[in-house]
Amino acid sequence: MQSTQLQNWVRRLGLTPMSLIVSARTAVATVVALVFARRLSMSEFYWAPISTIVILLSTIDPLTLAWQRFVGTALGAFLGALIATYFHPNWIVYGAGIFVCGVLSSILRLGSAYRFAGIALTIVLLITHDRPPWVVATHRFLEVSLGIAVALLVTVVWRLPPNPS
Repeated sequence: MQSTQLQNWVRRLGLTPMSLIVSARTAVATVVALVFARRLSMSEFYWAPISTIVILLSTIDPLTLAWQRFVGTALGAFLGALIATYFHPNWIVYGAGIFVCGVLSSILRLGSAYRFAGIALTIVLLITHDRPPWVVATHRFLEVSLGIAVALLVTVVWRLPPNPS
């Protein structure tokens, strides 16, 4: 009797077995990414679990999205550090950087990685840091890469059951 009541209550809330599995898998993965980032003393550790969430909760194939995020972050962090080394960040420099990110993404045929390149460039270039731009860019790349690695590991180790829809 109690089990049936619980099942009815869960169903009324709109919960499905898949939503519970995805929620549990995401929670475990983000905590793993957070713990690793903290243990490695990453300065902005929160980028690791954010990247894990981006990969795990997308409708795009995790491997494809992981590659886009990895390559885009590398491009944006590199370009952001390069620009910050030679120019004082302002709206013109920032806009030119985003434009160059887009052009390079097209030339390199990176497609959707452009959005991640733009995000990384924005963070490296516009957020005030107390460290040199190359250090900030390297940290950003490593923090994001850790989150990507955890997400990919979790997708291999904890496979989702086929969706009945």
